[in-house]
Amino acid sequence: MTEIDWAALHDTAVEASAKAYTPYSRFPVGAAALVDDGRVVSGANIENAAYGVTLCAECSLVSALIMGGGGKLVAFSCVNGAGERLMPCGRCRQLLSEHAAPGMLLDTVSGIRTMAEVLPDAFGPGALDDYAAQTAGTQQTGAAGG
Repeated sequence: MTEIDWAALHDTAVEASAKAYTPYSRFPVGAAALVDDGRVVSGANIENAAYGVTLCAECSLVSALIMGGGGKLVAFSCVNGAGERLMPCGRCRQLLSEHAAPGMLLDTVSGIRTMAEVLPDAFGPGALDDYAAQTAGTQQTGAAGG
């Protein structure tokens, strides 16, 4: 992987924030990420009158990632409509973690941080795989002893 162009990622996030749909909060958010295959994906928040179904910028970014062929996120930037850096909320950190490459970096309000730093001890696919393996071993042992 080549060096991360943080300025370009930031600019892409700013461009995405201009496409946000925010008639209620009037708080546009844009996000951009570098994918492990070199693509850049972006997203913006999309609000809804039923506030609970509003999509964060990170949600639309991950949707673009999956719809564009998948991959793992290597670097991430998130901004408000004025171009100021934002820290993803806890829900969005979890969403990003699901699609993060090992060592994924985030451009945060306190500098460049790894995903592990912004979401320590994250629950993810690996935890489910571990549980399934443990459960399979228990089921096999139980069946043999029955």
